[in-house]
Amino acid sequence: MSIDLSLTNLINFFGIATGIGVCVLFLFLLNDPRLQKDVRRYFSLFFISVTCYLLFHMTRMMMEGLSGTVVRYALIIVTFLEFTVSGIMTFLISIMILYIANPEKAKKGLTIFLLTVTAIHVILLVISQFTDLFYYFDGDNIYHRSNLYAVSNLPSVLMLLLDIYLLIRYRNKYDPKTLRSFWIYMIAPLAGIIMQLIFPQIQFLIFATTIAGINMFVTIISVLSEQYQLQQTENARLETELSMAKRIQADMLPNIFPAFPERTDFDIYASMDPAKEVGGDFYDFFLLDDDHLAIVMADVSGKGVPAAMFMMISKILVQNYTLVGNDPKEALEAVNEQICKNNREEMFVTVWLGILNLTSGKLVASNAGHEYPVMKSPNGKFELIRDKHGFVIGGMEGVKFKEYELIMEKGAKLFLYTDGVPEATDIDNVQFGTDRMLESLNESANDTPEQIIKHMDESIKKFIKEAPQFDDCTMLCIEYKGK
Repeated sequence: MSIDLSLTNLINFFGIATGIGVCVLFLFLLNDPRLQKDVRRYFSLFFISVTCYLLFHMTRMMMEGLSGTVVRYALIIVTFLEFTVSGIMTFLISIMILYIANPEKAKKGLTIFLLTVTAIHVILLVISQFTDLFYYFDGDNIYHRSNLYAVSNLPSVLMLLLDIYLLIRYRNKYDPKTLRSFWIYMIAPLAGIIMQLIFPQIQFLIFATTIAGINMFVTIISVLSEQYQLQQTENARLETELSMAKRIQADMLPNIFPAFPERTDFDIYASMDPAKEVGGDFYDFFLLDDDHLAIVMADVSGKGVPAAMFMMISKILVQNYTLVGNDPKEALEAVNEQICKNNREEMFVTVWLGILNLTSGKLVASNAGHEYPVMKSPNGKFELIRDKHGFVIGGMEGVKFKEYELIMEKGAKLFLYTDGVPEATDIDNVQFGTDRMLESLNESANDTPEQIIKHMDESIKKFIKEAPQFDDCTMLCIEYKGK
């Protein structure tokens, strides 16, 4: 027998071939980088399934009625694959509808249900190959439906009923356009069946299902593209705001050097390198009068915008309570009480605060849970000052801090830092550490404060290499020259 080239078959061939071509085209369109990886993966699988389904169906149409044992076995295999892929297509649609609906408690159970129904569908098709349960081929290799053919559609019907329930029950979770495209996919097969009853020789059911699937894809991609554009606009707005916040934060810190060009009794330099656009570290220095310089180094818990906001509040409070004449101990206690009054987020800040007498070189300091300072005598090397730590600011009301004194001789240098310096980590998760920090300081011990900090920054970057920066890195160095 020859291939049937009747008008109805030509229409079927043309329609199916067109559907295959469109599916292949959409597979290429899925390379759009704006699409999320899981979206690309899902629709790639979906359109591969649709393409395979159409190919298997067209192959069966072309082979049906041809004689020969090989043809018969080929028809059996192709038809089995056609019915199997049809069930997979229904499963994929159901999974998408389920995961958008996202019923929290029932999601896992419904997923198992869909997998079970699909597995039963495949098992029944395997049984049909040996028992003619759903369909069979006669002696002329013509396809016929069995009396129980309707049962083959039961798994798909169960999944479609679940889809309809989800679309109604969780309709508020779907974008209106997406919801409409899902309903079209549900209703289209019914329209195809009605048309096929009128024109039984034309494969309206396949055409309707394919067109509805393509419509669903186009709609969802359109919605995702709109969301992508909105997200890009929002990202640009947030980036602008974060950039502005970074400039505002930087402007709050002393950032013009030399800071006191008219002063010859000391030289000071500081830097802050936030891990994110804005950070929680801060340094500060300001003259209380012509003879006293206040120095601050602090580290707020957390990162990003919340830490930056908390940082600005902490900086202002520390400065204000120091400027009114409090000693470091008294200033930190006052700041702690003020912060603890309104601290629902339970954030805290570690602070080292010192006041340097620029005539005598006496440094009075207090440490609220911050890193040890490092000092170098005029003819010595940088060494840790293991001062007494108090509790962090913002952790508990009524905390009392201790105070201590250091004498800075002419030529002495003081280095302050946050934990982002010793805890800088390389790609092997090895920390820079205090020993390397001291080693770097002593390599440039005779340099200016600016050169010391820049050398430290280079040492850290050389150590971590390509590893990302996990914490803010803030440093301050002062050299006391005396009057």
